[in-house]
Amino acid sequence: MLSLTLFPQPEKPRLIGIARLAAQGESLREGQRVEYFTLPSKSLLNPCVSNRAMPFSWTINPYRGCEFGCRYCYARYTHEFMEMRDGMEFEQKIYVKKNAASLLRHELRRVKSEEAIALGTATDPYQPAERRYEVTRAILEEFELHRGFELGIVTKSNLIVRDLDLLKEVAKTNQLSVHITVTTLNVNLARILEPRAPRPDLRMEAVRALSQAGLRVGLSCSPVVPGITDSPKDLESLISAAADAGADYVFANPLFLKPSAAAVFLPFLEQNFPHLAQNYRRRYQDRAFLPPAYAKRLSHLISHLREKYKITSARREGYATKWPVQAFDEQLNLF
Repeated sequence: MLSLTLFPQPEKPRLIGIARLAAQGESLREGQRVEYFTLPSKSLLNPCVSNRAMPFSWTINPYRGCEFGCRYCYARYTHEFMEMRDGMEFEQKIYVKKNAASLLRHELRRVKSEEAIALGTATDPYQPAERRYEVTRAILEEFELHRGFELGIVTKSNLIVRDLDLLKEVAKTNQLSVHITVTTLNVNLARILEPRAPRPDLRMEAVRALSQAGLRVGLSCSPVVPGITDSPKDLESLISAAADAGADYVFANPLFLKPSAAAVFLPFLEQNFPHLAQNYRRRYQDRAFLPPAYAKRLSHLISHLREKYKITSARREGYATKWPVQAFDEQLNLF
C-alpha cells in the first residue's frame, strides 16, 4: 500500500519596510496593462545618496513606478525595494503616495538653506496618474505656502503646463527651475525609446509656455543613448529647438545601465537595434557607466552647441558639463 507524505510549504519571506507598505496598498483601479495602488508613506522627502556629485540634496517622488515605459530608464531598480524583481513591473504597477502634502509640511524643516530639492528623479511627477490623483499638484500647493526653498522639477510631460499659474506662485517666494527632458526630436524614434511619453514637439511647446510665463526652464537631453541619439547633428537639432523655445539652459548626461535597467534595455536593443547589441554588451559588461572619455566628448559637444546657440545662462550644471572644454576636433561616436 502506497502512502502519500504531505510536505509543508515553505513560508514566504516576511516583508519589511517599503515592501510591507506596498503589499498593504489598496488597489485604486486598473487601466490598460497598468494597475494603480495606494502606498501608505511615512516620509516623502528623501536624502540624496549617490556616488555621483548631484546638484541637489533631497528628492521627492510623488509616485513609485512610471507609466511612460522608457526603455533605458535607470529607476526600475526602485521597485526591487518592494520585492518586485521583474523590471517591467516598474511601468505596470504604479503606487500613489498618500497624504503627500501633509507629510511634506512636517519634513521641510529638515532642509537647510543651501540644500536643493529635486522633484521627479526616479519617477515622472507628471505621468498619466497625475491627471487623476494630483499628488504633484498637492506638493506644489504646499511649496506655495513656504519661501526660500530651491526646487527643481524633472519631467517628460507637457501636463506640467496645467500647473502654470501655481508654478508662478511657487516661484515668487522660492527658487524654481523646470527641466524638460527631450532625448530626440524624431517622433518615430521617441515612440520606440519612450513608448508612452508625450511627443517631443509637445514637450518643446511646454518649454516655450514655461519660458513665456517667465519661469526658469531648461532642456535635459538625458540620457544620450550611444549610437542612437548621440550624433552631433541630432544633438544640435535639439539644442537649436531649445534655444528657439526660450530655454535658459541645456544639459546632457550619457546613458548608464544599472543591472535592472540593462535587463530590459539590452533585449530591447537586440530587437530594435541588433547591430548595436554586441558592442553594448561588451562596453557595459560589468559596469553601469561608459569610460570617462565618452562623457568628456559629450561635454565638449554640448558646451560648443550652447555657445553657438547662445544658451549660456546655466547656473547649476549636470555631470556632462563639468569637464573642461577641449578642442572641437572629433565627432561623438561610441562605436
